[in-house]
Amino acid sequence: MSPAATPLLSVRDLAVEFGTVDGPVRAVDGVDLDIAAGETVAIVGESGSGKSTTAMAIIGLLASGGSVARGSIELDGNDLTQYSEAKMRQVRGAQIGLVPQDPMSNLNPVAKIGTQVGETLLAHGLATRKDVAAKVVETLERAGLPDAATRATQYPHEFSGGMRQRALIAIGLACNPRLLIADEPTSALDVTVQQTILDQIDRLTTELGTAVLLITHDLGLAAERASRVIVMHRGRVVEQGPAKQILEAPQHPYTRSLVAAAPSVAAVRLRPEEFRGADLGIAGDAPRVRDNIVEISNLTKVYKTRGRGEDFRAVDDVSLAIPRGETVAIVGESGSGKTTTARMLLKVIDPTSGTMTFDGQDVASLKGPALREFRQKVQPIFQDPYSSLNPMFTVERLVEEPLTHYRRGSAKERAARVRQLMDDVALPQSMLRRYPSELSGGQRQRVAIARALALSPDLVVCDEPVSALDVLVQDQILTLLRDLQREYGLSYLFISHDLAVVRLISDYVCVMKDGRLVEAASSEEIFTNPRDAYTRRLLASIPGNELGIAG
Repeated sequence: MSPAATPLLSVRDLAVEFGTVDGPVRAVDGVDLDIAAGETVAIVGESGSGKSTTAMAIIGLLASGGSVARGSIELDGNDLTQYSEAKMRQVRGAQIGLVPQDPMSNLNPVAKIGTQVGETLLAHGLATRKDVAAKVVETLERAGLPDAATRATQYPHEFSGGMRQRALIAIGLACNPRLLIADEPTSALDVTVQQTILDQIDRLTTELGTAVLLITHDLGLAAERASRVIVMHRGRVVEQGPAKQILEAPQHPYTRSLVAAAPSVAAVRLRPEEFRGADLGIAGDAPRVRDNIVEISNLTKVYKTRGRGEDFRAVDDVSLAIPRGETVAIVGESGSGKTTTARMLLKVIDPTSGTMTFDGQDVASLKGPALREFRQKVQPIFQDPYSSLNPMFTVERLVEEPLTHYRRGSAKERAARVRQLMDDVALPQSMLRRYPSELSGGQRQRVAIARALALSPDLVVCDEPVSALDVLVQDQILTLLRDLQREYGLSYLFISHDLAVVRLISDYVCVMKDGRLVEAASSEEIFTNPRDAYTRRLLASIPGNELGIAG
């Protein structure tokens, strides 16, 4: 923004406090920022840095106990801190749109997607009862949701994570706001859909003069999409300036640590040793030369579709193997079948046809004690920590739960194990008494990882395990997974849409599209010499590649 330009949004000396039993805690302190009409500004920083709290203060949606202790938030010269709640309700949606981070907790699970989009349009007078259905479809299409007319009649649980996030984007853009606050708007999306959504947000900015405040831990996305970057650490702004300058020549030590921790497709793997072979054990290829802990052959999952024509093949004739002590990653767009494959391996759902073996045992035939033993040896880390953690349990009980269920050790030994796991995932012991609602998204995911590691499994199925984490914690978790693998000989099936992360962690990569395996090879070969056009398109879609920052 040029010095002479009048900012659309101007924040000065903002301080935000939260009341606790021990007194007020200052989460944001002395933040200044300006955003001009049509400008995109990114706030980056690790979990707990205050970036989302700053955004929620701007739109007047601070969590319970939060308040603006000092400072001003001016939109077009009007100080929003002086507005009543009734007046702020007129601002939200119409002037300031919001795309929140967690789609499962921000969509009503018992209301159809079309109803939820329609409510926004009706509330702000942008549709009537007669034309709301047509405008809902138009809004969903603008957010990149395919077959919008059908999707409008479905519920959130019928959507993939990426589709739910697109529905939230549709709601945030429904009223063509002057300022859009996008809090991790594409964290659940694969790179190609991410690119589509961000292109659409860019077009909106250009056509309507809408400003975008982008909250993200993805430095590649910030480098590619924002004109300016603001770096926050412990509630304060430590550095800000043009995006390219900040990310190519960071001045503050904290900013330098963020850039250094960001994964890149060009980066070397976390393991220093040379790659140890290229045979993935795919049926029909060269003979298997490794001890495979998992072998999958001709796996297929077909869902019956009521009144919608042909049945849906979520997974179609997939064959692969997971060598013991190594990491196989499955990548692909939302809906490609990668998570369905993982769920079948976990025996959460049954395959329609094909075979899966774990340690030589047929997974489909496991029952009774054998199934109980399998459950202990194969543990999941799910994508959405909010829905996979019991909100009524403390962190201590959540992490201890598998140890208690399988009667591992005495109460004293279990307590010691829980404390060790908290150290392993870089969470302080003081969080043991907290509940999931009191944690950030990144902290919740670390609790989920600690719980998965509690039983010392042989195979961990990681479904987007670091997608909710900022780059510093992401780096810690990936290093932790690597160290645990090296120490205990763990095997990983790693599901991810983040190819830069996959490059760091994987020995082998399987690329899926529309339920089928289109390419499978060593990680080195996939990233340096991709053979399939779809794989090349995935690699080309990664934000920040041109700066060597992706993740």
